[in-house]
Amino acid sequence: MISRRLAGALGAAMIAMAGVVPAKADEKPITIGFGMAETGGLAPNGKAALLAMQIWEEEVNAKGGMLGRPVKLIHYDDQSNPSNVPGIYTKLLDVDKVDLVVSGYATNMVAPAMPVIMQHKRTFISLLGLAVNSEFNYPNYFSFGPTGGPYPKQSFGRGFFEVAMAQNPKPTTLAIVGADAEFPRNAIEGVHDLAKEFGLKIVYDKTYPPSTADYTPIVRAIQATNADLVFVASYPPDTVGMIRAAHEVGLKPKMFGGGMVGLQATAIKAQLGPLLNGIVDFDFWQPVGSLVTPDAMAFLKKYQSRAAANGTDLLGYYLPPFAYSYLQVLQQAVEGTKSLDQAKLANYLRTNSFKTLAGDVKFGPSGEWVEARVMAIQFQGVTNNDVEQFRDAKTVKVLWPPSLKTGDVVYPYGQAK
Repeated sequence: MISRRLAGALGAAMIAMAGVVPAKADEKPITIGFGMAETGGLAPNGKAALLAMQIWEEEVNAKGGMLGRPVKLIHYDDQSNPSNVPGIYTKLLDVDKVDLVVSGYATNMVAPAMPVIMQHKRTFISLLGLAVNSEFNYPNYFSFGPTGGPYPKQSFGRGFFEVAMAQNPKPTTLAIVGADAEFPRNAIEGVHDLAKEFGLKIVYDKTYPPSTADYTPIVRAIQATNADLVFVASYPPDTVGMIRAAHEVGLKPKMFGGGMVGLQATAIKAQLGPLLNGIVDFDFWQPVGSLVTPDAMAFLKKYQSRAAANGTDLLGYYLPPFAYSYLQVLQQAVEGTKSLDQAKLANYLRTNSFKTLAGDVKFGPSGEWVEARVMAIQFQGVTNNDVEQFRDAKTVKVLWPPSLKTGDVVYPYGQAK
């Protein structure tokens, strides 16, 4: 008969040989708290991000957790409403007493969390927040998203203007429009700087309330200016409204789009179908070039196998790789410091590079990525409302940067509609 001690030793040896040391079931979990847009206008992206984060949680726990402890995500629905965010993070920190916090999705949800985070002196990694720290200058803030470089606000729209100014004859006039909210304001500030850089005359420059329902008067006013370029900084509901109004009015600038959030979501692309043709917009991830890594494709295969049952984006190209990756960064900081100490984690994030599903990342002095990686894409050849036409990127041509380019712009906009 094998003694209990020997049996235990044999069991430990077998686990070691398998290369996996599971987290102890009786260990208190390391808790990670956040709000997420599970309902409301940002939900098409927020729900996809949440599924990606849950996949990360499952995989990490299957490999032993962090610091020998299981990890547990604690999250609340912010309902895509910035006013809900401070209360959520106060609850997470003061009531739930989570070990770590990360942001929910989107600039408009990251910014209102910052005062609570700063008051509690927490290290904070955000998910696709555009230049949020330009207002707060918080040293323990780290932005996970392809905007970045020394001028993050400009990095968001740069591809749109690089493509436009390469045309002959060059455009000379610009119309700017966006919602009166945190993200559009930051994006529009960057566009103002880009307009100066490229010598463009701004002929329309207005915002609209986020609650706007009818975009036709706005589009008619833009049409009256006869602007060569129309840059729109919008979130999903107003993106759809602006595009439908543009088709109703017959808007015909030389280029249209730029900062339309929502056109990266598969359901919205399928809903709009051929109305997308000719729009030049930003994007963060497509299955092209160096972005197609074994790790990324393995993750997407797992994500896509669960997307329909979870009611999330069927392809998961836009947000899921980044939602998974910012937790990879957090994990590497925890394991690198062997600690949950907030100051140690922040120092590690400031001074190290990180390998993620979305590529290698290093943070600069303001917490932004050292190198911006925003793409400019154009929808071409969309023929119907079928999801499959968006799977292999044939209808989504990458125009910029040159290293990822898959097609040339159809210019002016009217020729591609």
